[in-house]
Amino acid sequence: MGTEEQVEQCVAALRSEQPVLLPTDTVYGLCTSAVSEDASHRVYRLKGRAETQPTAVLAASVDQLFEAIPELRNDVATIVRTLLPGAFTLVLPNPARRFRWLSGTRIDAIGVRVPDLPDATRRVVETAGPVLATSANDPGGPNPATLGDVPQRIRDGCGAELDLGPLPGTPSTVIDFTGAEPYVIRDGIAPAAEALARVRAALAG
Repeated sequence: MGTEEQVEQCVAALRSEQPVLLPTDTVYGLCTSAVSEDASHRVYRLKGRAETQPTAVLAASVDQLFEAIPELRNDVATIVRTLLPGAFTLVLPNPARRFRWLSGTRIDAIGVRVPDLPDATRRVVETAGPVLATSANDPGGPNPATLGDVPQRIRDGCGAELDLGPLPGTPSTVIDFTGAEPYVIRDGIAPAAEALARVRAALAG
């Protein structure tokens, strides 16, 4: 199956609120429409992920992210534009409690991603809208660098998949910006210290 056909199938599956497998800049992601609470529950059940755990909203561009969460303004918007697109998941204030089904136990916060996506994935998300994205593995299992690394039961539960070959296989760096000082939740593929230095410079500038 060609890439264009896979793109079309992924868009159609997302529009019908099915889970799909999409390559990001880091690992293969288990994704579905971020705006559908029912679709979110299906992905949590398929992965075996506790719904008390948060899951990030992934957008194709910073502009698409701001359209989805218009409250990301002022210093928060500066942080977003400084680090994204990039291999980061940013935990940000969510005063309007948008996408509350993705926030786990912290309904006043939201995780966001705008990766440097492969072109085919970017076109899927541009067309279908923002998705929730969690790594397409068993909870605590190895990060999937290829579609073949994705557990078969997860692949069987998806309406479509996009295969772009091997990815780095190291997840994004997660930084929480909801408090007085940023907090690195997970050191991933992108250097956290460098990111924090860039943010400090941008906010001071």
